Amino acid sequence: MLDLIIEVGRLKTLPRTGWLLRGVSNPESIAEHSFRVTFVTMLLADELKRRGIPVDVERALKIAIIHDVAEARLTDIPLTAQAYFDKDVAERRAFREMLPDYLELFEDYAEGRTLEGRLVKFADKLEMLVQTYEYERAGHRNLNEFWRALDHLRRSEFYRYFRDLVEELARRRKV
Repeated sequence: MLDLIIEVGRLKTLPRTGWLLRGVSNPESIAEHSFRVTFVTMLLADELKRRGIPVDVERALKIAIIHDVAEARLTDIPLTAQAYFDKDVAERRAFREMLPDYLELFEDYAEGRTLEGRLVKFADKLEMLVQTYEYERAGHRNLNEFWRALDHLRRSEFYRYFRDLVEELARRRKV
């Protein structure tokens, strides 16, 4: 268990590669991203529960915590590199070796099998867009491609519950 804790700790020092490739000189780490995805998941899941949607908050939080664990071995592979190999196969293999008892949660996220897995995917995209907004406000340019995730959010089953949140972010970007 100690070796796993130390290995996963690498996520604190591994940068999110997509930002580096777009000229962000000191980008967030994978762990920083994962923390905020977990925080966003908590807020969204609690809001869904308040609205009477039967979401398993604990399961959603577990999925959010582990969704990027395989990147401790694989690093954050940018989209441009993913075209050359099957990232899903690599992530599953690394995850199976690292946390076999949690593989079902990881696959839930990767495949969107349950409400909770799909909610974390929504939170992951939302967090990335918030980070994009923050980098643009700090003066970074050439981040338009990240805003394509806005379409994903708008097509999500969760958009009807969080439309105001998504559209407020889009509006702030335009201001």
